[in-house]
Amino acid sequence: MAHSEHVRSRPEMAADRLAAIARDARPGARLGTKEELRASCGVSVGTFNEALRLAQARGLVSVRPGPGGGLFAAEQSPMVRLGNAVLALDGDRTPAADAVSDAVRIRDALDPLLVEDALWHASPADIADMRGLLAEMARAMEVTDATAFTRANWRLHARIAETSPSPVLRSIYTGLLDLIESNTRAVLFDERQAVPEYLAERLRLHRAIVDAIEDRDRERAQRLIQQHNTTGEPDRG
Repeated sequence: MAHSEHVRSRPEMAADRLAAIARDARPGARLGTKEELRASCGVSVGTFNEALRLAQARGLVSVRPGPGGGLFAAEQSPMVRLGNAVLALDGDRTPAADAVSDAVRIRDALDPLLVEDALWHASPADIADMRGLLAEMARAMEVTDATAFTRANWRLHARIAETSPSPVLRSIYTGLLDLIESNTRAVLFDERQAVPEYLAERLRLHRAIVDAIEDRDRERAQRLIQQHNTTGEPDRG
């Protein structure tokens, strides 16, 4: 995988704008409607929605539906500060490649905890979302787009994490995923590796993990996640 100085995307820049607005407000204060803030950021609806996802994952803003709803500055609890401390690694003096490698190693260590929580807390709607992300991975595999495949894979991991009842675990895990993704411009493979076969095997493994979660099969799920984290691949998809 090649690394160079990271050029921030439009969603990331819009998320920074939301973060700045939230920091200037008192905790819990209403920041405005989604449309008002989208206009303030000067981005499209799709870009704003991605920026909002990033800001929510970092514990900076919350969304409340209905009359009087909109975006609100999140309460900066110790858990939120801990999650943001993980994200702060992105801007320190650690080389990007080392930061990503360390984030992947820690993420791998947390995977069994997330799968354990998903076994007991994933709803049918959660499983349906996971299968939708598996379908995205399958489409990327069909055109041998390793980068799209891996990014869909990361979204699958994030969706599994959302099922955990632990806000601390969710915050740390999603922070690690944000760090990995923000420092990864493309996913490259050793030219000796059979990429289509490799992607097919990774898709098969992730389908099996989701099947085990749906079946509430703890032994099978833990065996599969161990296999997942001991198989060599770029950025451990």
